[in-house]
Amino acid sequence: MKKLDKYIIKTFFGPFLFIFSVLFFIFIVNIIWTQMSQLTGKGLSYWEITKFLFYLGISVISMVLPLTILLSSIMTFGDFGERYELAAMKAAGISLVRVMMPLFVTVSLLSVALFFFSNNIIPDFQRKAKNMMFNIISSKPAINFTPGVFIDQISGYSVKFDKIYGEKGEKLEGVFLHKNASSYDDQQTIIAKSGKFAPAVDRNYLKLILYDGYVFTDDISNKNYNERLKQPNQSVRFDSLVNHFDISELINNAIEKEKITDDYRFQNYGEVQQTLEKNRKANVVTLNSIASPIISQTNSYVEYIDKIKTKDKITQPYKIDTLKNEKKLDVLWNAYNKIESLKTGIDSNETGIRDTIKQYNKIVIYQQRIISYSFTCIIFFLIGASLGSIIRKGGMGLPVVIAIIIFIIFYVLNLSVENLSWKGALNPYLATWIPNIVLFPFSVWLTYKALTDSQLFDIEKYKALFKPFIERFSKPKEHQRYQ
Repeated sequence: MKKLDKYIIKTFFGPFLFIFSVLFFIFIVNIIWTQMSQLTGKGLSYWEITKFLFYLGISVISMVLPLTILLSSIMTFGDFGERYELAAMKAAGISLVRVMMPLFVTVSLLSVALFFFSNNIIPDFQRKAKNMMFNIISSKPAINFTPGVFIDQISGYSVKFDKIYGEKGEKLEGVFLHKNASSYDDQQTIIAKSGKFAPAVDRNYLKLILYDGYVFTDDISNKNYNERLKQPNQSVRFDSLVNHFDISELINNAIEKEKITDDYRFQNYGEVQQTLEKNRKANVVTLNSIASPIISQTNSYVEYIDKIKTKDKITQPYKIDTLKNEKKLDVLWNAYNKIESLKTGIDSNETGIRDTIKQYNKIVIYQQRIISYSFTCIIFFLIGASLGSIIRKGGMGLPVVIAIIIFIIFYVLNLSVENLSWKGALNPYLATWIPNIVLFPFSVWLTYKALTDSQLFDIEKYKALFKPFIERFSKPKEHQRYQ
C-alpha cells in the first residue's frame, strides 16, 4: 500500500470513529428514553439495565454505519479541498478516481462487515434481549407494576399496590385485587395489608402471598335478579392467602407493546427464507379457507341467476327494489340477498387478510434490509466523497447539514415505502430497495460532476445563468452621477 493510500485512509478514520461514537450514543439515548421509565425503580441493578439496553441498542448500528460513512466522506474530501490537498494531488497527475479508490475499497469492506453483523450478531443480541426480559419478568415481576396505579396486565384481575419495595421489588403493602367478572358471574375482591411475590414452580405463573386481609365474595350463580338484589356480600378474614396468576401472556409480550411475538427478528438471512416459505404455505391455506366457501356459495347463486335470465330484449332495466313485489322473482330476490350477505362477509374478512399480507411483507422487508443497508453504505460514500470534493469545505458545519438532509430524505423514503408495503400497495422486495434505487443515480451524477470539476455550488454560476432573464424584466438604473 502506498503512502498516499495510508494517508487517505488514516484521514478518513479520524472523523469516522468520532462520528460513529457520537451517532451511536444519540441512537442509544433514544432507546434509553423510551425504556428507562419501565426499568428504573423496579429492583434492577445498573448493570442489568445497562446490559439489557446494550442488547437492544446494538441493532442501531445498521442505521448508524451508513450515516457515519456519509458524513465522514463529506468531511474527509471537504478537508482535502479546503487545504488544497486535492488540488495538489490533481496537479501531480493523480485523478479523483485514484484518490477515492482506497476509501471505496475500505467502505466496501465495511459494507460486507455490516452484512455479516446484521446477519449473525444483531439477531443473536435481539434474542438475548428477549431472554433477559423473560428472566426479569419471571424473577422480578414488579417490573411491570407501578405503585398506586391500577393495572390489568394479570389476566382476569385488576390489581393495585400502594407500595412496592425490597431488593427485588418482591415486598408489597396495601394490596387490592378485583376479579374482572361479568354481572352474571361470582364477584370477588381481595384486600390485604401486605404481601410478597414468591417464585412459583411453573415460571409462567406468578405466586402472590398475602397477609392480614379480607376476601369479599358475592355468590350469584343460579339466582334470579331479585334474589341477587337481596344477596348480602360475604367476607372471609385471613391471616395468609396464596394466589397463583397466569402471566404467560405478559412474559411473551414483554419486549414490545405492539404484542409482536414473531421470531423472524432473531433469525439470519437463510433462516428468514425458511420462515418465509412456511409463511407462504400457511397464507395459501388461510386465504383458501376464506375464499373457497365464498366462491362456492357465490357461484351457485350466479349460475341460478344466469339460468333464469330472460331471453327477451330488455327495454328498461330492472330495479332491485321492485323485485320484492313480483312473486315470480322471489327466488331471484333471495339470490341477490345471499350475494349481498356474502359481500358483508368478505368485508369482515378484509382485516384478517390485511394482517396476513402485512405480516408477510414485514418479514420480507426485514430479510432484504440485511443486504440493502450494505449497499446503502457504498451509495452514501459516493455521495459524500463527491459532495466533499465539490464544496471543498470540511469541519462540522456545512457537511453536517448536507449529510443530515440526505439522510432525512433516505429515512423518509424508507418509512414511506414500508408503510405502503404493509398496506399491500407495494411489493415488499421493491419497497426495500426503492431508497437505494432513488439515491444511486444521484450518487452517479454527483460523482460525474466531481470528476469534471463542476461548480455545482457556485452561486455566481447560477446568477450568470439567470442574468439575461433578470435584465429583461428589470428597469435600467441611472448612474448615480446623473441623478
